[in-house]
Amino acid sequence: MHSLNARNIEAHIRDTRVLLVDDDFYMRKLIRTMLLSHGIKDVHDVHNGSAGLDAICTISPDLVFLDWEMPDINGAEFMRRVRSPATYPVPGVPIVMLTSHNERETVVEAVKLGVNEFLCKPVSAKSLYERIVAVRTRPRPMVRIGNYYGPEPRKMVANSKQFLDPTEPSWLI
Repeated sequence: MHSLNARNIEAHIRDTRVLLVDDDFYMRKLIRTMLLSHGIKDVHDVHNGSAGLDAICTISPDLVFLDWEMPDINGAEFMRRVRSPATYPVPGVPIVMLTSHNERETVVEAVKLGVNEFLCKPVSAKSLYERIVAVRTRPRPMVRIGNYYGPEPRKMVANSKQFLDPTEPSWLI
């Protein structure tokens, strides 16, 4: 993306089409309110993973906020399905994992599954906005590394253009 000044960034963020996938009505309402406070008006929400998979295909969101723990299709399974370019029509949609599970193993698993960003609940309006700015103004290309399909890793091996293996435990975004 070309260089954006602050005014262009704000306009670009306001034009973002967002999909919220969370089984908790009040969490969806809270996130929607935060997004509206930042000028984002094109917000869609669904109450489960199945509806989220369908919604990605029908509304073409610029960004998905995904809950980790849901009853039908949890966040991990949702990520496995979306990040399957051979079977899912929109495998490169940017996804921010939103969860109260902030244990290291959850973060590592989410990264290995191809999330673009990770946010722990309770979430602040500031951290939500920062993740949107990161995804929208500094998008990472999608790559395939072994069995991994997702955003290009941020860490690179020193003095090399080779990416760290996302299947290794030491690999984090």
